Amino acid sequence: MLAYSYKQYGSPDVIKQVTLPQPTPKPNEVLIRIFATTVSAGDWRARSLTMPKGLGLMGRVVFGLRGPRKPILGTEFSGVIEAVGANVTHYQTSDAVIGFPGAAFGAHAEFITMPANGKLTLKPDNIGFEHAAATPFGATTAYDFLVNKAKLQRGETVLINGASGSVGSACVQIAKHLGAHVTAVCSGGNAEMVRTLGADHVINYRAQNVVEKGTQYDMVVDTVGTLPWAKAKHAIKRGGKMVLIAGITSDMFFGSLKARLAGKKMVGGVASEDRDILEAVVILAHQGVFQPVIDRSYAFEDMKAAHAHVDTGRKKGNVVVTVTSQDRTRSPIEMELQSKDVVYA
Repeated sequence: MLAYSYKQYGSPDVIKQVTLPQPTPKPNEVLIRIFATTVSAGDWRARSLTMPKGLGLMGRVVFGLRGPRKPILGTEFSGVIEAVGANVTHYQTSDAVIGFPGAAFGAHAEFITMPANGKLTLKPDNIGFEHAAATPFGATTAYDFLVNKAKLQRGETVLINGASGSVGSACVQIAKHLGAHVTAVCSGGNAEMVRTLGADHVINYRAQNVVEKGTQYDMVVDTVGTLPWAKAKHAIKRGGKMVLIAGITSDMFFGSLKARLAGKKMVGGVASEDRDILEAVVILAHQGVFQPVIDRSYAFEDMKAAHAHVDTGRKKGNVVVTVTSQDRTRSPIEMELQSKDVVYA
């Protein structure tokens, strides 16, 4: 099978296309032909080893001290099951699925094996493969922080910084679904897009102050790490919450104490990759409550270009890669899907 691998940290040029043996599923695993994947912020951070100031060593501990511990990136995908292990009973060949390997990576390849009871769920028929692949990373992060960690309530006011990114655009949609009044922070060029996602008010950070004098919120959410506590605290009501999805090192370690001293709360930590959260956001996508924003789509052979676009820091929502091999014929599974008039996004 074809895959993209890297042996050292750096620019998109460290990514190389390689040929690897097709994996074989263990008794409790399934083999999936990947139809689409993404280049996420997680892939960018792991590949470039770009970490908040002061966390460089921690980054190497997480991703690999001497070099990448996980040579094949890719945190999310959609595809079709081609083989099942001997003990698998609730999946069968030809099932279309959405997978979220997350920190385990491995989705920048033509095939992947996943535990049948792992972070995998059936793909709804009304979601195309590209949108399905772009669902897990941003939506599960937004859902876990807003619903599980911060417990956002109907009627609360929330400021979302970085509202046009993968996580931010998901935060806007999920916050509106929960009944919150949403103020979104993004560039002027993305203002209309976030309004269509449900934002009640938009702040253009290039032309306006993100923290407006006299305006306070029940919750401030930073998805990109550009709104530190020192600035955000003025925009949070007493008893309100700062939700730190991304942030500076001092806020990560001392934010809770800083917030407590000010009569407020800091909600942080690492997003859960629990299967229940994946299933919850896929249900929201099936219901039309959530739809991932797709900025650009690339062919598999253009993986480096997809990484380069993410490196610019200007992507809107998600960058999707359609995983195909130029030289292979369609598999029996794909022909069966075509005969069922499956929409490929």
